[in-house]
Amino acid sequence: MIAPFAVPFMARALAELALLALVCGPVGVFVFVRRLSFVSDALTHTVFPGVVIGFLAGGLDGLVLGALVAALVTAVVLTLLGRGRTLSDDASTAVVLTAMFSVGVALVSRQATYTSDLTAFLFGRILTVSPQQLAETAALAAVILVMLAFAARALLFRAFDPAGARAAGFRIGPLDLWLNVIVALVVVAAVRAVGTILVVALLIVPAAAARSVTRRPAAMALVASVLVVLSGYGGLLVSWIASVDHGIALTSASAVVLLLVAFYLVLLPFALRREAVS
Repeated sequence: MIAPFAVPFMARALAELALLALVCGPVGVFVFVRRLSFVSDALTHTVFPGVVIGFLAGGLDGLVLGALVAALVTAVVLTLLGRGRTLSDDASTAVVLTAMFSVGVALVSRQATYTSDLTAFLFGRILTVSPQQLAETAALAAVILVMLAFAARALLFRAFDPAGARAAGFRIGPLDLWLNVIVALVVVAAVRAVGTILVVALLIVPAAAARSVTRRPAAMALVASVLVVLSGYGGLLVSWIASVDHGIALTSASAVVLLLVAFYLVLLPFALRREAVS
């Protein structure tokens, strides 16, 4: 139960997931209550062209910067389109998602030397996390937590009572942009570990599972973070046992996400029972 994590790359992978749990838990609650799952999924795909351009400009060291720029641009564009009346929120999100991801695919199709690196970025390579990457994740996590703490009360007010928040003097547009930027930073922090395909699971599934046992936002954030840590530990352990002891190829990122889904299914009856009682 403990020996696999004495191996340095396993210890770094667990530390990376623990750092992600600190931010995915609380941010996931806001994503869940605001019903921004599709926006989060869009952000995981729209960072792809930024990844490609970052790789072209600076190699592997340019991946995070490229993803960060693309994610921030997407957050701004989605906020601006969401305030207009021409397109609905889901339509504007779909337009941005398909446009940005198509740009990334077009750029990749013209190259033949770094497809494996970008594939790893799509599906994650958590067992290769380096001390430098851990430091980058820790820095991003600190920025995210500070931003979240600075506007948490206003964001909660806007989430549950937007008309009341507007009447109280809060500016809805800047609040939406603030939250979109926070989600974008979480995506950038998590995407190198679990990949753009699975990062949305770290944001949505723990919060949805936590909602099954509590309705308090602070408690939901705590439960969601704990679930990410437990799933990280269990997923890495299961992947290690399957690969080392039984020769079964099982990627660590997919094992973590599958365990998160298992927690959700286990906790789901509690939500159904509470609804039946109410």
